[in-house]
Amino acid sequence: MTLGDEIRGHLPFLRRYARALTGSQQHGDNFVHTLLEVIVAAPEEFGHGPDTRIALYRAFHRIWESAFIADGEGSDEEDALVRAANRRLARITPLARQILLLTALEGFSTEEAAAITGTDTATVEALLAEAVGDLDRETRTSVLIIEDEPLIAMELEAIVRGLGHEVAGVATTHEDAVAAFEDTDAGLVLADVQLADGSSGIDAVQDILARAPVPAIFITAFPERLLSGNCVEPTFLISKPFRENTVRAAISQSLLFTPELAA
Repeated sequence: MTLGDEIRGHLPFLRRYARALTGSQQHGDNFVHTLLEVIVAAPEEFGHGPDTRIALYRAFHRIWESAFIADGEGSDEEDALVRAANRRLARITPLARQILLLTALEGFSTEEAAAITGTDTATVEALLAEAVGDLDRETRTSVLIIEDEPLIAMELEAIVRGLGHEVAGVATTHEDAVAAFEDTDAGLVLADVQLADGSSGIDAVQDILARAPVPAIFITAFPERLLSGNCVEPTFLISKPFRENTVRAAISQSLLFTPELAA
């Protein structure tokens, strides 16, 4: 198997991580593209070994770390949501943010996250607790849940309320979701992809975003289908079955890109 074959299967999920880390499909994909250029130019330095996935994320970490230090506040042309998020991200160290996503969103263990970021397990655990605590304290909003499975909807409601947010409503179809959003002041949308009447949660979110620029999190059994590069931005994806910590982390991360909360 070639190095390209080893890497290919991990790219959709690395792109998901990059999007969540940067808050932008374009910015995230640019980082991934840079990583691939580096690997192609010097494959012998990639050091893939027995676990290609860890090696790939470790290489991405090195690129992100150097770029973050160099970029500072960003250019005047930077997207307004990204600038707003940067004001909140400045309150959380870059390493803590990466560890939060690596463990809660990407499913790495604390030991694996330590290997990726070049630190130790104790540091990872401390930074993870710091990041989750900071985000939970600072972020409060109302959440619209688009989910046609009652038990899953109830579980999501419990997670949302456990984080201190309000549930703006629960919708099971595209039409109901748009109507519910228009009747509330929801600051975040959690959306399934396949809805009760066969309608699309993706289409529902697109219609909602045409009305207001709220962040959206897709929850689906087939995340790779939404990682084609044509999704709503910023894209946050959670695989079913999901873990509570994954949903918590995704909610906190997505709300970084809400101007009213990030100011």
